[in-house]
Amino acid sequence: MDWVIASPPGGDRSYNACLVLVDRYSKTLRFLPFHKDDKAMDTDIMIWNEVLSHTGLFQIIISDRDPKFTSALWTILHNWFGTKLSFSTAYHPQNNGLAERMIQKL
Repeated sequence: MDWVIASPPGGDRSYNACLVLVDRYSKTLRFLPFHKDDKAMDTDIMIWNEVLSHTGLFQIIISDRDPKFTSALWTILHNWFGTKLSFSTAYHPQNNGLAERMIQKL
């Protein structure tokens, strides 16, 4: 899971960020439009409505240390659902390689 901060070409210009989600096993991609100023709760609600309600809970989430992913709300939710959070090391995007490669292609 990672962020792209830019307007998607040909898309709704009111959005200026995109959350990239990649399922490591099926290689399924999801791109969710956001505003770069959205809060962690906005991110949680969008992921729940657009992804988890269709696919079920994640076992492990790998992301960078974006404040939206390290908020107290995310920690509570992941403890509640039993999801393991794994953060990539700064300046070592290889840990989140699938999402990084998809962002390059995007």
